[in-house]
Amino acid sequence: KTITKYGAVMIDNSSAFRMDADVPLVVPEVNAEDALERPRGVIANPNCSTIQMVVALKPLYDLARITRVVVSTYQAASGAGAPAMAELYDQTREFLDGKPEDELTIKAFKHRIAFNTIPHIDVFLDDDSTKEEWKMVAETKKIMGDAGVKVAATCVRVPVLRCHGESVNVEFAADVTPEAAREALAAAPGVTVMDDPANNVYPMPGLLAGTNDTYVGRIRRDDTVDHGLSMWVVADQIRKGAALNAVQIAQLLLPKD
Repeated sequence: KTITKYGAVMIDNSSAFRMDADVPLVVPEVNAEDALERPRGVIANPNCSTIQMVVALKPLYDLARITRVVVSTYQAASGAGAPAMAELYDQTREFLDGKPEDELTIKAFKHRIAFNTIPHIDVFLDDDSTKEEWKMVAETKKIMGDAGVKVAATCVRVPVLRCHGESVNVEFAADVTPEAAREALAAAPGVTVMDDPANNVYPMPGLLAGTNDTYVGRIRRDDTVDHGLSMWVVADQIRKGAALNAVQIAQLLLPKD
């Protein structure tokens, strides 16, 4: 209230307001128009893993309605902050130096992150999903403006410093070919298609730190459903997943001239 009572707009990068009905949850490439309706003067910045996924989903949704999404994330250590990045460095050094498992420095995570993956981000909920997974489900529905989209998420921390990766399986109400998907994604704002398997071209977190786009590759049919595609999505969660998205929201509020 202190920020907004004199007419200022607050763009909030926490999770405090994201699911409030009277606060828009905005990814400019997906639902820029929602930023115009902000009765409380607050616009929420979504969760990092949700942002990059919906940037990739929006061009496909415009081809045919998406009915179901199954996503497994490969989330970088930096998503847990600078101490987590330091722990990955230090713990890797300790591990390679032969330090016993029970003597490794473990503070930022519940388990060893070096040479390991941890299927636990944020707290566990009553249904045994994590809050990070719940965020991806609830936020995707709100941002896409379609409460009927079914989302199943499994969120995993991996020993990568920057950039989240996501394996995304998408089911549509009608057929969408891989060729049509590539064309739509290539034309979409904020998306770069890196999809040339014959030449080993696909997005990789280790090589994309410090970039602003959402990168999509490994686009192919998912024949386990009637109208399905699979893809691999990578973005720098500190840039597009947080700071850049907030700046882009602010830019929506600037005079067009």
